[in-house]
Amino acid sequence: MKTLKQMLDAKTRPLAVVAPGDTVLHALTIMAHNDVGALLVLDGEQLVGIFSERDYARKIILHGKSSKETTVREIMSDKVAYVTPRATLDECMALMTEKHFRHLPVLEDDGSVVGMVSIGDLVKETISSQQFLIDQLERYISS
Repeated sequence: MKTLKQMLDAKTRPLAVVAPGDTVLHALTIMAHNDVGALLVLDGEQLVGIFSERDYARKIILHGKSSKETTVREIMSDKVAYVTPRATLDECMALMTEKHFRHLPVLEDDGSVVGMVSIGDLVKETISSQQFLIDQLERYISS
């Protein structure tokens, strides 16, 4: 199975981010353009939060707020769990399952942002790894 660092290195699209002062509508546009369900919220180089579709649904739509007038800062999740590139995929999955979230920022020890993984990324990699093992076992059995 790949390491978290190898998985992040293989990602080809740039990291989708937003600033805390951007409007929610702008953040939604970035999410749609990048086909992602969450954005890291950066103040310069510093991670200050995460903005997700869940934040939008629960804090904008349900409260009757306007996406054009509300800033990301007002509704983002500012208590962000994260992992380092040394974390295993199993550790990431366990954390995401326990905390009930689908996106996990990856930060170096100095706090610099390395990337973000989704539960979909982890499931895809797990399935790929299991298929590789199945193929190897089938070759071993048939030889």
